[in-house]
Amino acid sequence: MLNNNKFKTGQDLRAEVRAGRFSGQTAGQAPNFLQGNVVILPLRYAQDFMLYCANNPKPCPVIGVSGVGDPTLPDLGNIDIRTDIPRYRLFREGHLEGETTDIREFWRDDLVAFVLGCSFTFEEALIQNGYAVRHIEAGQNVPMFRTNIETMPGGIFSGPLVVTMRSYPESQIPDIYELSAQYPHAHGTPIYWGDPEVIGISDLMKPDYGDPMGVPEGEVPVFWACGVTPQAAIDSAKPDFCMTHAPGCMLVTDVPSMQAPKVNLSISQFWQTDQQMHQLGE
Repeated sequence: MLNNNKFKTGQDLRAEVRAGRFSGQTAGQAPNFLQGNVVILPLRYAQDFMLYCANNPKPCPVIGVSGVGDPTLPDLGNIDIRTDIPRYRLFREGHLEGETTDIREFWRDDLVAFVLGCSFTFEEALIQNGYAVRHIEAGQNVPMFRTNIETMPGGIFSGPLVVTMRSYPESQIPDIYELSAQYPHAHGTPIYWGDPEVIGISDLMKPDYGDPMGVPEGEVPVFWACGVTPQAAIDSAKPDFCMTHAPGCMLVTDVPSMQAPKVNLSISQFWQTDQQMHQLGE
């Protein structure tokens, strides 16, 4: 069920999520802690997905990677990736099969969880510096749009860049740009502002994900790269099985917002483990 309470820490929010008492979007929650997008894939796709993230660090800044078959992420907190996200999406052959609040029944020994930074992380800094974040004020999810900007392929993964939108007076954009630049692990600076049709968005009131949010007179839409981008890549790659967070329903960690976790980004780690698992299966 949905819960409108505001939680101060990621640990407090995850406890409610794990208990089944919170299943909503996480914008404005645990405002001083790092939030993350999640992609969970079988090991055989992990090398390709890591390459995709390395080729597209703006929408896919990796802040955590689980061990194979391990649902914990100790570097990010006391986390069980199977229960600690408000809502999950299940994909088979690239098609959305449904959403759920608990994926323990779907967990397998060959799964790898990737956590990617999220722009929700720096929204508290915007608010504290006097810049409105209207979807939080309205209790809604941020609007997200597929663009006409193609990401760089990585193995089987490719597809359009997805962006989030917030609007501001043009005079404020330089300061907002500098502020968000302090969070490269959470998408960092905007990728574009101005006429949305230039990046392939025909109607701001019809987002591909999230809730519509109008642009007040005197403001311009500002777009940030979004960690839902991999879900667009899943549409084209069509892995036989995959799970993600539902857009806006993030993993909220115990890591302070300004801190960029150190992550082992070696693709070879997956190759070696994959070979070992193949040998065990022979």
